[in-house]
Amino acid sequence: MSRKIAELLSRLEKRLDRSAIVSADEAGPRYQEDPDGKDGAPPAIVLRPRTTGEVSDILRLCNDAGQRLVVQGGRTGLAGAARIQAGEAVLSLERMTAIAAPDREAATIITEAGAPLQMVQEAADAAGLLFGVDIGARGTSTVGGNIATNAGGIRVLRYGMYRAQVLGLEAVLADGSVLTSLKGLPKDNSGYDLNQLFIGSEGTLGVVTRACLRLHPKPATEVNAFCALASLDAAIALLALLRQKLGPLLSAYEVNFAPLYGAMVAGMDALAPLPVGAPVYVLAEIQGNEPDRDGDRFAAVLMQAVEDGVVDDVVVSQSPREFRALWAVREDANRFLFSKRGLIGVDISIPLARMGAFLQDAEAAIRAVDPNADIYVFGHLGDGNLHYQVGTVDPAAAYDIVYRGVAAAGGGVSAEHGIGLDKKQWLHLARSDAEIAVMRRLKAAFDPNNILNAGRVFDLVPATALSDGVPQ
Repeated sequence: MSRKIAELLSRLEKRLDRSAIVSADEAGPRYQEDPDGKDGAPPAIVLRPRTTGEVSDILRLCNDAGQRLVVQGGRTGLAGAARIQAGEAVLSLERMTAIAAPDREAATIITEAGAPLQMVQEAADAAGLLFGVDIGARGTSTVGGNIATNAGGIRVLRYGMYRAQVLGLEAVLADGSVLTSLKGLPKDNSGYDLNQLFIGSEGTLGVVTRACLRLHPKPATEVNAFCALASLDAAIALLALLRQKLGPLLSAYEVNFAPLYGAMVAGMDALAPLPVGAPVYVLAEIQGNEPDRDGDRFAAVLMQAVEDGVVDDVVVSQSPREFRALWAVREDANRFLFSKRGLIGVDISIPLARMGAFLQDAEAAIRAVDPNADIYVFGHLGDGNLHYQVGTVDPAAAYDIVYRGVAAAGGGVSAEHGIGLDKKQWLHLARSDAEIAVMRRLKAAFDPNNILNAGRVFDLVPATALSDGVPQ
């Protein structure tokens, strides 16, 4: 243990309970593990506060000592933001999991940052309400991590990104200052909205400790349909038709391109909902509050799409069991892809009008480098978010091809997983020099000693190049 850590511990032990401090030897590999397999360095120490006050004490003392911290929630991120770098201590919010009873009248809920997303969903459901964000890692990912990455998931089409769910935050700055705004007001233009700065900032500006989240009416109708289509153009045409005919009833629109569906079906325990062989598959969902009409309207539009030649085949859920089974097919993509060792995965956002050209050009360029590359693409077509996976002998070339193709298409190099450590070399393809310079200025203002998630999203320029002398 270094002298700096020993001195820091002597101060922290006066403010934290014994179980809040975990030595590097006691921590084991758990805090180092990364879902991408790029495990981090051993932590200098692991700090596990129970309250916002303890977070404040930790940050103040670490800031005074110049000790860098990596903030961890559920460690499900796929961009390396929570991966430990050499010399970093871990600030884990795993013990801050309290959730208040939902306010039914205001349709809000206040939760601590370490609470898993699924706990929020279940609390809302028990109150007859709905939380609008859902992702595959719902049982492990945490509110704080979701806020830090501005998580999206499967129902952005209807409810928006995580940013749209946040009505107020409590956050602790690097110097220990606490900002609290948990009133949950839908309208409040009293000066700057500081809450928005922390959403999507990946823990670089402050540590979110509590949030006031927006809830929605619980739908009385949930119906989904699994469709086989001949092309991306047909899938985009079906999306336009469903939006036109159903409006806000349409809550999710997921896409799965060949050959992914066929590869998934080969290893599935359950029967496939539709035969393998179509170029494109879509899972569409509606949520409504008129059970006597919603399902019939949905079915009628789908039948029209079949008659017009937009959809080749379709199966519509007729029960909650079938509804869950179709969603299980969508989520099986994650199981299959995580079982494939060595895949590179990118989370990108592409304008629908340019998506076809992007997919065609990217595949051609990748196969020119590696003719035997495996390419698997799926995602949230309703909001233009694709998850593009490649198994190749030349990962560096594949990354370069995909990200430069994204830039040429006017897209984003991260749709919902953030930039972290792994994507920062590509940030300049989606953000201008002026935008990145402003990000650096915000970081310098909020965290002048660069102790919070240092090196995530971007690297600070050398100290000699900054007027205020902020260290690298």
